Amino acid sequence: MTQTGTTQTGTTHTGEPGRGRLAIDSGVASRLTGVPESARTVEDQGFDGCWAGETNHDPFLALTLAAEHTSRIELGTNIAVAFARNPMSVASLAWDLQDLSHGRFNLGLGTQIKPHIEKRFGMPWSEPAERMREFVDALQAIWSAWQDGTRLRFEGRFYTHKIMSPMFTPEPNPYPAPKVFLAAVGERVTEMCGEVADGLLTHPFTTRRFLDEVTSPMVQRGLDRSGRARAGFQLTSPVFVVTGETEQGFVEAAAATRRQIAFYGSTPAYRKVLELHGWGDLQTELHDLSLRGEWETMGELITDEILATFAVVAPVDEVADGLLDRCAGVIDRAVPALPTNLSAEAKSRIVADLRST
Repeated sequence: MTQTGTTQTGTTHTGEPGRGRLAIDSGVASRLTGVPESARTVEDQGFDGCWAGETNHDPFLALTLAAEHTSRIELGTNIAVAFARNPMSVASLAWDLQDLSHGRFNLGLGTQIKPHIEKRFGMPWSEPAERMREFVDALQAIWSAWQDGTRLRFEGRFYTHKIMSPMFTPEPNPYPAPKVFLAAVGERVTEMCGEVADGLLTHPFTTRRFLDEVTSPMVQRGLDRSGRARAGFQLTSPVFVVTGETEQGFVEAAAATRRQIAFYGSTPAYRKVLELHGWGDLQTELHDLSLRGEWETMGELITDEILATFAVVAPVDEVADGLLDRCAGVIDRAVPALPTNLSAEAKSRIVADLRST
């Protein structure tokens, strides 16, 4: 399951600011051999859920193992690449995982970028917002056919599903259809997410101000068009965390997070986040350095102010308060990227602090 740079992630429920409860989500080991123990550990530490990403391993396989070896935590893909597959194959995977996990599975999907879809997966790419909308609509039609026995007659611009004979129809699921979360950065996909999805998966390279002033209004426009309330929608966001049990550990965590922020900041697609804060020129400088492979130098350009804008920077006993401040009123599920050198005891302490608030 997922790791972010040199950090790992984790989840727990606390008093959620404004709309119920805040979930603090986690990732576990990426190699399949480590998933059972890692998933059990996440659950034992009090976290509420974990996500598996599609980087160098298949997330559905990891979550199958996690479902077998846990009983309480929610499980989700963050993300599975939708356009590398088709709605029927994804519907089947999600359906079986929802059954295996006893209703704990969330399906998180992302578009990926055109070169990867066409040159890595050998699949077609076009109109990502429209294609993803149709992908979600097709999923719902397929699940409805399986659950309610309705005739499958889905025919869109990109996907067609009109045959569902009894031999290929799974048994009705005793649990509701999986919730569908979509990863989004651009305006069209983010608004579409508000229209058709159960939740949004934001990119790690974001700030509270960007969520307040850019992301949330886009989601709300989509919700308004679909006539849905914000209370029924979940915004999930990774949060960088800089902390440490020793001064050296703190310094190492800060350096690793600076490098991660610099790496994301070098990408032209994320320039608008920096521009919102008046740091647009930094993106150009970071991009030029990345082309020369000067990764260490890039990290040195991330000042303390920039670090504190993108990350919760706090001693271990103040991390919970920092996370709650960062999430209040906008983030429903947080994925804190805790330093990998943080002890299990320190992670459990942060979880306990979150639960006590």
